[in-house]
Amino acid sequence: MADNEHFDGRAGIDADLVKRLVRAQFPQWADLPVTPVKIDGWDNRTYRLGDAMTARLPTAASYAPAVEKEDRWLPILAPSLPVPVPVPLGLGQPGEGYPFHWSIRGWLDGESSKMARIASDADFAVAIASFILALQGCDTTDGPVAGAHSFYRGTSPSYYDDETRRALAALEGRIDTATAAAVWDAALEAKWDGPPTWFHGDISHGNLLVRDGLLSAVIDFGTSGVGDPSCELVIGLTTFRGPAQDAFRETVAHDAGMWARARGWALWKALIGLAAFDHNQQAASINHSVVDAVLADHARFG
Repeated sequence: MADNEHFDGRAGIDADLVKRLVRAQFPQWADLPVTPVKIDGWDNRTYRLGDAMTARLPTAASYAPAVEKEDRWLPILAPSLPVPVPVPLGLGQPGEGYPFHWSIRGWLDGESSKMARIASDADFAVAIASFILALQGCDTTDGPVAGAHSFYRGTSPSYYDDETRRALAALEGRIDTATAAAVWDAALEAKWDGPPTWFHGDISHGNLLVRDGLLSAVIDFGTSGVGDPSCELVIGLTTFRGPAQDAFRETVAHDAGMWARARGWALWKALIGLAAFDHNQQAASINHSVVDAVLADHARFG
């Protein structure tokens, strides 16, 4: 059994359910094979449908609003973006015991940047920054204002203030909590007063596809919306180092307040990860490295 098939069935979703849903709602595709993708996300389960499509099913009620949001807005945003994004082909309805809307999308070739060979880290950083800027340039008329559907990305990081301060208290003596608290305070003080722009909400390795060493597509707009785009800069703190980080920063060209809030978003996620999952050595190491990178960026630019 292939590794991806071994995990089939998470959240009560498996290939058999997808086959039944497709057969009932999209009979024209009923004979196509359904197989789990090699690298799956947490918010949704994704299956390959034949060679040219995917079926994507939310794993919980909190993720379900993203389906109709993406189906409405991705076709509108796509023409303004420098690389492909998912193309909605069908909006599925609840059925066969599955309670949420789901979607069929066109298949996008590429390998997750988590696993792929990158031709040039600096060029890759510039390509991602350019995508972010192109998205920010899209028309926001009637766009989904940041809120619960975006898990409050696009709003002030202050939404997660209580959670962050509980994590800081739990991590006392394990990280430099005094400096981390100063970084968090600076993020909350850096109020956003710019015009609302589109944001993706989760620019991360798992949502970036690569072909021939280059950025080839951006996927999973489930946390997208219209608001403060500072959350988009997190990848510039968590992933890129040295010349690549400098290239990303120079390309996005955002002000100090935007970066202060970005440090807050990155720090929040790393702190709650450390506080909740410090027993997982691999996850703890990653989160510690993010905290170190954020504190170093604050010391350099804050």
